[in-house]
Amino acid sequence: MARRFPVAIFLFAFAGWTFDFYDLVLLGFLKDGVARDLHLSQAAQSWLLGAGLGASGLGGLGAGALADRFGKRRLLAVTVLVYSIGSLICGLAPSAGVFFAGRVVQGLGIGGEWAIGHGMLAEAVAPGIRGRAAAALQIGEPVGVAIAAIVGYLVLPRVGWRAVLIGSSATALLAVAIRASAHLPQRAGQSKPARSLAVDLRAAARVPGLGRRFVAAWVLGVFKLGTYWSCYTWLPTFLSSGMHQSVGRSLTWMVTAQVGQLGGMVTFGVVSDRLGRRPAFAFYSLLTAAAVGTLAFGWSALLLHPARFWSVMFALGVGSGCTAGFGALLAELFPAEIRGTAMGATYNLARAAQLATPFVVGLAVARQGLAGGLGVPCVLALATASWVWTLPETRGIPLLRLSDSVSRDS
Repeated sequence: MARRFPVAIFLFAFAGWTFDFYDLVLLGFLKDGVARDLHLSQAAQSWLLGAGLGASGLGGLGAGALADRFGKRRLLAVTVLVYSIGSLICGLAPSAGVFFAGRVVQGLGIGGEWAIGHGMLAEAVAPGIRGRAAAALQIGEPVGVAIAAIVGYLVLPRVGWRAVLIGSSATALLAVAIRASAHLPQRAGQSKPARSLAVDLRAAARVPGLGRRFVAAWVLGVFKLGTYWSCYTWLPTFLSSGMHQSVGRSLTWMVTAQVGQLGGMVTFGVVSDRLGRRPAFAFYSLLTAAAVGTLAFGWSALLLHPARFWSVMFALGVGSGCTAGFGALLAELFPAEIRGTAMGATYNLARAAQLATPFVVGLAVARQGLAGGLGVPCVLALATASWVWTLPETRGIPLLRLSDSVSRDS
């Protein structure tokens, strides 16, 4: 009998991921006002941009392990509540130090939410549609960015950054709904009581090839997430300051990219389920590299032809859709007993590595200008397209358990 699609799991995970990403990206639109009011130097702004990404790595490690031990529904609610509290702290912050602390709290909650939501969904859907289900869940990312762009360009000038952040903390209500829902499993995909996580980790360490998978997946995450964050964290600044675009046009370009990413994520799930995880990652990353490279070296000529500029921004968004592949790929690489821990550690340690991204892009801009800054995501996209072939192809496989052999890294 065909397995029913887990609608409740999907909707709660989607909402959590959408507002998770909204909170993470929002600072890119608020940072100028925050820097002015809290008297932040350029270096301090870079630290703020990196703090949430860095803290998300720690959050992913802790929340993933706790979810494997105590249940995914409980921890999903906790992570949403934590990043909501972080938003509130930032909105009320009387000083740069308090704002930084709130940003770290946000990152801790954000890091935990991704692995728990994706793990629950991967365990609940049929193998043949796992890629599409994960891609559909990841669509919360461009939706979150689009909401952040609308808030940043249209709401922020009217109410100020403090009101925006305090309002964003209302996502805590989602945590209450998650905790109260009887439709979400505490332990999706597990049919027996959990053993000690330490026991499962020791057992996993003895499985041939599993450590290599973890490292290879982490490097892939560093490359791909580096591509994304080195581009999108700075894109509002590139458009307004580097390319001298008006607020209205900058908003149009940003939304265009997010519409493209929405389409990219939808199509990525189909491509990865039909052709495989590796070909899909490679193709979409090459498209990203082509779009970013065109912007880096031809943006002034493109601006003379708005339709061409629009097309490049749309292609950039479509290529970015390959971030939708991580949920299914990582769930398929790691056994059930440590899935939350491994997915949280792999994805969020890769995201934590993006602490260096603002500094790398800033250095490239200082030395080579706009072309140098955009050259960073271009190089990282090419690295992603190459590195993904070091991982095994996992399309459509049954999800693993520790009793299964995972040494077939072909």
